[in-house]
Amino acid sequence: MKTPADQHRTPAATVFAALLGLGCLSLSAIAAAQTTADSESSVWRLSLSGGAATQFETSIDSGGDFKVDTFFVRADATRNFGNRWNSGLSLEYAEDRYKFSGATGFGGLDPWSNIRRLSIGVPVRYRADDNWTLFGLPSLRYSGETGASLSDSQFWGLLVGAAYRFNDRLTIGPGVGVFSDIEDSNSVFPILLVDWKITDTVTLKTGSGLEASRGPGLSLNWSATQQWSFGLSTRYEKSRFRLDDEGPAPDGVGEDRSVPVAITARYKPNNDIELTLLGGMDFAGRLRLEDADGNRLSSSDYDTAPFAGAFARVRF
Repeated sequence: MKTPADQHRTPAATVFAALLGLGCLSLSAIAAAQTTADSESSVWRLSLSGGAATQFETSIDSGGDFKVDTFFVRADATRNFGNRWNSGLSLEYAEDRYKFSGATGFGGLDPWSNIRRLSIGVPVRYRADDNWTLFGLPSLRYSGETGASLSDSQFWGLLVGAAYRFNDRLTIGPGVGVFSDIEDSNSVFPILLVDWKITDTVTLKTGSGLEASRGPGLSLNWSATQQWSFGLSTRYEKSRFRLDDEGPAPDGVGEDRSVPVAITARYKPNNDIELTLLGGMDFAGRLRLEDADGNRLSSSDYDTAPFAGAFARVRF
């Protein structure tokens, strides 16, 4: 997840990230708690997903160009424990393959290359009554360049909160997020869940954000038919990762942050299969290079960058 607080971000970005900070647990977790908790079945439910996305080549203000290819696979398993408790396990592996070119003034020609990410989460949900659902999500994450120390690439997070179901159209609730970060201070910030069915076909949600990508987001969705839906999504995204012991910053830290805005098209032939296409633009992009202690060596904005991707999920 890319929501830990960044001491260099603007106040507006801090508020935006906090409001959207519910992360991958939010909507899917609350929905699962409200719909599956009615069943006393103790059968494990499994879902597998994966996808790829490309941020096409764009110019760095300090010189040169870069692009990013992202690939990920994810497995989620959930189970009801009685008719109120629901818990599970989430595992995700991803790679961000950066390619720098030209006479870049940002930390040398190749400040970093392939970034590997691994996350392990244990979502827990408790349905207190017909209206209130409590949730928590502790997670352990690793993010580092190929060859970087695994122990120096880890960080953790915790999301806790509650959601109140006012009626069939509106669920809203508060919470708090606590995150560590690689060579950065821990952060505590408020989070907000909103699931608002504006009309029978239009919804506004906070939640897992853009598919085939990272970070919580805000999505406006239109269900055109039973199978097809379209959306407009955005989020604040920040990624920090440990670098290897070579290059311009041995054992240093890299950072990439932006505000992606995307149009999505989702096809669901049935309740167990989802296929999603997305395309959009990364705004307010910025790269940062730090030494092993987190001191800034170089930073630069980059131009607005187009991206596109595809995502698939299968439930069993």
